[in-house]
Amino acid sequence: MTARFRHRMLALGFAAASLTAADAQAWPSALMESLNRDARRLVPRTLARLMAEREKEIFEEARAFPAVLAQALAADLSSGTLRPETLAALDARAFEASALLRDQKVSDGIIKLGALMRIAADLSDPVLSAGPEGYPLGVTREYYTFISGSLDKIPVVVDNEPALRMPRRGLGGYWQTVLGRSRIDSPVIRTELFRNGRVISHRTIDYRSPVFGVASLSYSRGVTAIAATWLAVWRDVRGDVTRTPRPATVAPVNAPPVPPTPIVSPSAPAPAQ
Repeated sequence: MTARFRHRMLALGFAAASLTAADAQAWPSALMESLNRDARRLVPRTLARLMAEREKEIFEEARAFPAVLAQALAADLSSGTLRPETLAALDARAFEASALLRDQKVSDGIIKLGALMRIAADLSDPVLSAGPEGYPLGVTREYYTFISGSLDKIPVVVDNEPALRMPRRGLGGYWQTVLGRSRIDSPVIRTELFRNGRVISHRTIDYRSPVFGVASLSYSRGVTAIAATWLAVWRDVRGDVTRTPRPATVAPVNAPPVPPTPIVSPSAPAPAQ
């Protein structure tokens, strides 16, 4: 194999890898902004106001995620398990925000805290936990386009209310749980948006599709995970938790009664002949 041929093959391989990576991006910017704003509805008003005032800086900090850590997180998302060294690096990011706030560097600390949304959002995105095979080209584009066009129909619910009271030391285990649930949803996207060798257009699916179910679950999971991450660090530095919104409990209206499940006793074995 000549050097020229090797160079060409490497270039083609890089182009293919770049194409795959571009097609498997995390939540688009508009959805990240929506996740951020919905998550702020779950935190104390003091914290929500401080974050709203620094929204632009928070998104810039989130985009400036260290490349080495981003690669480690991407590998763990693909495998479905957060390695101890990755968890330690992620926790160090949370500790950095905590340290700044403890040192009364409020603006810098709030920006670092807000940027932790990147961790929670990535863990909540089933696209990123699809495994090393990923999705056929075009599937993620249709999936994200469907979510963007369905936001007004997605009910935002608290995915895990106890997580909103979690201490900072519980973040590692919680993050792993979030990833595990995202991984369960990942195959549905492939099954529903790629059939008979072709990508299914988002225009052909609606709220009755399993894709809507995955989109709704993952969006609410992302909102909850972002808020839970923020709150764990905020309480760790004894931030103001007064005027914390209480999620409203929504019960079905005019729902038919659920009949009790009958208990059937096992039949006695027939006597031996």
